[in-house]
Amino acid sequence: MNKQLAKRFYPKDWIIAPLSSFAMEGSVNFVDGPFGSDLKVSDYTESGVRVLQLQNLGDGGFIDDNKIYTTEKKAAQIARCITKPGDLIIAKMAEPLARAAILPDFEDKYLIVADLIKLRPRDDVNSYYLVSFINFSDFRKEAERLSTGTTRTRISLSTLKGIGLPKPTRPVQDRIAEVLYCIDQQIEKTEALIEKYQHIKAGLMHDLFTRGIGADGKLRSPREQAPELYQQTPIGWIPKEWEFATCVDVCEKVIDCKNRTPPITPDGYPVIRTPNVRNGIFVDDELVFTDYHSYFIWTARGKPEPGDIVITREAPVGEVCKIPKRHQHACLGQRMMLYRTDPSKIVNDFFLYALQSKAIQNRLDLISGGSTVGHVRVGDIRSLWIFYPKSENEQLKIAESLNNISHKVEAEINQLSKLKMQKSGLMHDLLTGKVSINVKPKTSPETQATI
Repeated sequence: MNKQLAKRFYPKDWIIAPLSSFAMEGSVNFVDGPFGSDLKVSDYTESGVRVLQLQNLGDGGFIDDNKIYTTEKKAAQIARCITKPGDLIIAKMAEPLARAAILPDFEDKYLIVADLIKLRPRDDVNSYYLVSFINFSDFRKEAERLSTGTTRTRISLSTLKGIGLPKPTRPVQDRIAEVLYCIDQQIEKTEALIEKYQHIKAGLMHDLFTRGIGADGKLRSPREQAPELYQQTPIGWIPKEWEFATCVDVCEKVIDCKNRTPPITPDGYPVIRTPNVRNGIFVDDELVFTDYHSYFIWTARGKPEPGDIVITREAPVGEVCKIPKRHQHACLGQRMMLYRTDPSKIVNDFFLYALQSKAIQNRLDLISGGSTVGHVRVGDIRSLWIFYPKSENEQLKIAESLNNISHKVEAEINQLSKLKMQKSGLMHDLLTGKVSINVKPKTSPETQATI
C-alpha cells in the first residue's frame, strides 16, 4: 500500500487502508473496463445495456448524456465489466484524474469502457463517504503523483488499488456522509435553478430579438402571421421599426488590447481575460493582476470603465459581459476587446443582450470557422453586425425584461460559488478529522443507500 496520505495527521482511531480494502471481496468488484478490441464502436446499438464512457463522469457526479448501448449478448461476454446502481465509477484518465461518482438507478445495469473503473463497496463502507474522499484533493494529488503520461495522464488499476486513505468507524463515515450529502443537495438544487432560469432567458431572448415589443407593450405577432411587420437583413428577419448597422456605428469606442497579456503580479490592477467572462457574467475566480507600469502601457489606447462591454475573440469566441463597478481600474488581456456604446444611439444593456442573441452568436460562429478553438480578428469585432429598435423605449423594455431574469441567474451563480467554497472547507475539515465528529445514537434504520 502506498502510504503518502498517512503523512497527514488523522485521528488516532482512523486507520489508513488501501482503496482495495473498501471494495467487496470478489474478482469482479474492483475492475477496469474491457480492452478496446472487446468492445468496439461496431458493438454499439440504439438500445440494450447502457455503455458508460468518460463523458458520463463529471467532476464528482454522474452526467446523464451521451447515451449509447450494446446488446445483452455483448454485455454477457464481458460480464466482469457490468456495473450496477450504487457502484462507484472512477476515471483512469483525463482531467481531473481519478474523479469518481456513485451510479444512479437510471438503468438496472451498465457496462463500463476501458477508461473507467468499477468499485463495488463493502457492506460496512458508506459509499458517499468513500466517493467524497476519492474526490478530495488529498487523494487526487496522490493519484496525480502516481500517474503516467505527459499529454494525458493515466493511472492503472493496480496503482489505484494501493493508494491509502483513512477508514474511520462506520458511524463516523455515516456522519461525514450525511453532512456532505446535505450540502451536495443544496448545490444540486441551485444548479437546477440556474438551468431553469437560463432556459427561461434563452426563450425570452429568442422572442424579444426576433419579434421585439410593439407599441402596445406586447410581443409583435410572429412573421408567419404578420409578414408585413418584418424586413429581411443579412442577419435574418427583424421588425421593420428596427435598424441594422455595425457595432462601430453605435459605439463611442471599440478598444482592442496588445496582442499579449501584461506581466502578472501578485496584486495591483485587474487584468480582464477570457476566463473572467462566462454566460454573460463577469467572474472573479481566475482574476489576475498587473503592476502600474504595465497597466499604464496596456491602457494607452483607452482605459476600460465599469459598464463597458468586453468580448472574447478566442477560446471561446463571443463571450460578453459588462465590467462591474468593483473593477474601476482594469486593463484588457490577450484576445479581449471592449465596446463603449454611444448612449445617444443605443441602450447599453440592450447592446449587451443583442451580442448574446442567437443571430449574432451564429454570425460569430461563422466568421470564426465554427471551431471551439476558432478566433475572430479585431476588424471582425469592430464591424460585427448589430440590430436594434429605433425606439429607445423599446430598447429599454427589452433590456429590462432580460435584466430581471439575468439578475436571478447571477444571484444563483453567486450562491453556487458560495456553496462550493463551503463544501470545500467542510471536506477539508471532515475528511482530515480536523473537526471532531459527533456521532449520534441511531434512531432509524440504516440509510446508506440514500446518503
